[in-house]
Amino acid sequence: MGLLAWLVVGLIAGFLAGLFVKGSGFGLIGDIIVGVVGALVGGWLAATFLNMPDAITGFNLTTIVVAFVGAVILLFVVRLFSRARR
Repeated sequence: MGLLAWLVVGLIAGFLAGLFVKGSGFGLIGDIIVGVVGALVGGWLAATFLNMPDAITGFNLTTIVVAFVGAVILLFVVRLFSRARR
């Protein structure tokens, strides 16, 4: 997947995950970062637990869904640790 596709998928997944978990996004750069890291997390989870080694293949619905799920999981973990830190 090319850099532009990663950025677009990251933006879409991060924006949707931000709305789902927090109620608002994190800005353009924050949404992209959350989405791209979420895509990595989601791709690893899909390959490990669902036997889908090619879950992140390009700009398509499967990639966006996997990135979204990974981003939501990432945000829940970040929130869990940020609450424990307080």
